[in-house]
Amino acid sequence: QVELVESGGGLVQPGGSLRLSCAASGSIFSFAVMGWYRQFPGKEREFVAFNTKDGSTSYADDVKGRFTISRDDAKRTVYLQMDMLEPEDTAVYSCYAGADTIYWGQGTQVTVSS
Repeated sequence: QVELVESGGGLVQPGGSLRLSCAASGSIFSFAVMGWYRQFPGKEREFVAFNTKDGSTSYADDVKGRFTISRDDAKRTVYLQMDMLEPEDTAVYSCYAGADTIYWGQGTQVTVSS
């Protein structure tokens, strides 16, 4: 069994930054892919970014140039550095990790407001 726990969410002003972390624990020590989705109120969850074990990354168009994903495999942790945050980035951010199946974290709230 695998558990993913996010941290780093909170309230930030427009133009500010936050760094989300997602740490995995349990019986799997290597993930082919780790990444982030977000969910706006009343909407379906949407892709934000992913990072593969070989270092490839991909971003949603509306976060390119503002968000940076990275991972530390020794710590089984994936990060999402979010800069130049906008009110439209307000959402619940959930991490995921892919191995034999896809595992999901519970999510962390990010609110961008003045």
